[in-house]
Amino acid sequence: MRRLPIHYLAPALVGLAFVVLWGVLVHVLDTPFYLVPSPLLVLRTLVHDAPLLLSALLVTLQIAGLALALAVVLGVALAFVFVQSRAIEMSLFPYAILLQVTPIVAIAPLIIIWVREPLAALVICATIVAIFPIISNTTLGLRSVDADLAALFRLYGASRRDTLIRLRIPSAMPYFFAGMRVSGGLALIGAVVAEFVAGTGGTASGLAYQILQAGLQLNTPRLFAALLLITLAGVAIYALISTLARLSLRHWHESEMTPER
Repeated sequence: MRRLPIHYLAPALVGLAFVVLWGVLVHVLDTPFYLVPSPLLVLRTLVHDAPLLLSALLVTLQIAGLALALAVVLGVALAFVFVQSRAIEMSLFPYAILLQVTPIVAIAPLIIIWVREPLAALVICATIVAIFPIISNTTLGLRSVDADLAALFRLYGASRRDTLIRLRIPSAMPYFFAGMRVSGGLALIGAVVAEFVAGTGGTASGLAYQILQAGLQLNTPRLFAALLLITLAGVAIYALISTLARLSLRHWHESEMTPER
């Protein structure tokens, strides 16, 4: 508990130092606000444009949340399929890698054209970006079972169902949450990228559209305010997933157990 304030205080001090340095440099160099606004101007813009920016943030978070939920459901289901057979995994896993390495900017316009519903198209784009860490980490976790425990389960005649529920899934939970931490940020990135593509096509939605419009209008303070909201949203998603992992694992797994000293 004594270390807990340091855990939050250290990054807060680094962030504060960065903001102070930013403000000092803007003032000393007399930088025009349309190039780099001061932190105070960004804050004032954030307060002034709060209704517009917060409503756009809710749209982006809705897309990212739906994409993350869909990535978890599909990713975990595919991981369960992969661990059933090495042949199945070798046959299908390269296509999961294909989803990871395909630039979403290249295929997002096609998805937006093919899918008539804008929200569904954006969610699909974000899901494609977010799903691979769930698949890879969960598959690795389901296979990373202690050999002695697996032998003990076989010795007692445990069925495949019992082995899956009582051994493989608990062993995979830390890996699953590790992948989910990465996928949470990727879902937000995928939502923003898809919104950029949709915004260039005239579809108004989310913070990315506000960033696009602010850039076209040289409204740099609003652009920075929108970027700040996206950053804070990403941090909040990561913190939420980390909290879920801590609550789920703190009583039995070393990665989240609180040391006594």
